[in-house]
Amino acid sequence: MFNESSSLGSDVADRRNKHVSFKASNKSHTNDFSNNYIHSGSLPQKHVTNIENSVQGYPKLQKLFELKDRQIAQYITTPFGCRVDIDQMVPTLNHWIQNEKLTFDVVMIGCLTDNQFIYPLLTQLALDRLVSKPGFLFIWASAHKVNELNRLMNNEGWAKKFRRSEELVFVPIDKNSPFYPGLDQDDHSLIEKMQWHCWMCITGTVRRSTDGHLIHCNVDTDLSIETQQTRDGAVPSHLYRVAENFSTSTRRLHIIPARTGIEKPVRLRPGWVIMSPDIILDNFAPKRYKSEIAKIGNCIPMNNQVESLRPKSPIQKV
Repeated sequence: MFNESSSLGSDVADRRNKHVSFKASNKSHTNDFSNNYIHSGSLPQKHVTNIENSVQGYPKLQKLFELKDRQIAQYITTPFGCRVDIDQMVPTLNHWIQNEKLTFDVVMIGCLTDNQFIYPLLTQLALDRLVSKPGFLFIWASAHKVNELNRLMNNEGWAKKFRRSEELVFVPIDKNSPFYPGLDQDDHSLIEKMQWHCWMCITGTVRRSTDGHLIHCNVDTDLSIETQQTRDGAVPSHLYRVAENFSTSTRRLHIIPARTGIEKPVRLRPGWVIMSPDIILDNFAPKRYKSEIAKIGNCIPMNNQVESLRPKSPIQKV
């Protein structure tokens, strides 16, 4: 009896295994990089194939990027740097507003470093006078500080001046990245918060369907992943390109309220005024800047080729 039951059990097991293997063969195979991370520690973003060239295989978008790069390069000011200690940033900017009558159409605040004093800057500075109408405000912060920014932006006084429009995300390639946030990660949460967020706010009224002379929507994606080209300083060049591709304005200011040190230098960018305590060159002069803006104009002129290639909002049927 023992041998017969053992043989029967073996036959049933064989049939079951055949059934399982048959069912498995009909399954579609997919890449599960989340499961791969659990076993190997290799983050999913390392397996994205087109991060070096996001428009690879899209000739129209490639042409659009080339045309916009050329057009932006034709209408830029000298790269200006303004070296200011963090506690002197608000007085310096107030002096520009009140005495130099300076305003900017694009203002970016923050970079990809944890030790930033963004909240005091946003609450103490007269941003509504620094940013023109219409104008665009980009605020970069780690995932840990997003809730703090949300409380400020949901405030009624802030909401009347700035309308939150878009959220951008930057993801480091791995934990060895110079942009990997870590100073505030003391909560030991199950899910690691390694991404950086950017709130893009608009002053005044801007409509993507009618204001193509001011904004070019949908040229870049909302998500960007670190590449080898983005590791050459404290601020990845892609952060600047997103703002340049989105707004046609030429008056651009970047405020970095943090020490970045010599290991992550703050580099100058053509067409931008960059304020930082660690900027490489301190050469900003308001009179010279206003003179250069007067020569190139406040906006990049429209280009028929760019207009024909760039994605647009569908026309609503009446």
